[in-house]
Amino acid sequence: MIIYLQTINDTLDRVKFEQLYQEYKAFMHGIAYQILRNQQDAEDAVHNAFLSIAKNIEKIGSPTSPKTRGYVSIIVERKAIDIYRERKKNTADELLEEDIGISVSFPNDHTLAWCIAKLPPRYRQIIFLKYSHGYSVKEIADILGISHAAASKVDQRAKKKLEKICREEGVL
Repeated sequence: MIIYLQTINDTLDRVKFEQLYQEYKAFMHGIAYQILRNQQDAEDAVHNAFLSIAKNIEKIGSPTSPKTRGYVSIIVERKAIDIYRERKKNTADELLEEDIGISVSFPNDHTLAWCIAKLPPRYRQIIFLKYSHGYSVKEIADILGISHAAASKVDQRAKKKLEKICREEGVL
């Protein structure tokens, strides 16, 4: 944890990061392992996620809020997918990134939340980061490690897909 704390200058942000680290380390490892199915790779994904979180710690509110939990899960999921993609780079298997991610349970009622839960993981992440957490497309690109153009295009596709799902489910 000392490595992460060295990247944070503000004392209050360091305390917040320590709380976040204690609260979510096991949770994050579970998400990464669910995607990667490898202990060492899962640990690498969690490490990379904490580096990213430390870089953006000032944007995080309460370490124990549901919003923070969602943010943390998105970050570790993306880092795990990056490692998965790197591992699969030399194989002939084509990675359908929109299908890789953690599974979510669907709410019982057919609302907007239900429609968002039906989105592929990559689209769901963009929607949460932009509309729930308030990040700009540029910030999302930095968080997910993709270009601004790619983040903008995924955001556009996510909104189109969400609209289609909402119309099919009678939400719109």
